[in-house]
Amino acid sequence: MATYNGHRSWNAWNVSLWINNDEGLYNLALDCIRANRNRALAARAFCLNVGTECTPDGGRYNPTAVLAAMVGMQA
Repeated sequence: MATYNGHRSWNAWNVSLWINNDEGLYNLALDCIRANRNRALAARAFCLNVGTECTPDGGRYNPTAVLAAMVGMQA
């Protein structure tokens, strides 16, 4: 499978880039992790609470991309 900068797709890379480099998005992700010990549920909670469907670059927030962005986050 082809990858994009080490991610499964451009979308996954873009979502990860925004979540891990924007303080507000990062803090929202941490809050979701704290509230949901299951990371899959945390990713879904993020998607419900982020307030938009896409990053400013057009990457779609979806549970799969958000879950990948949460790898390594410690709450």
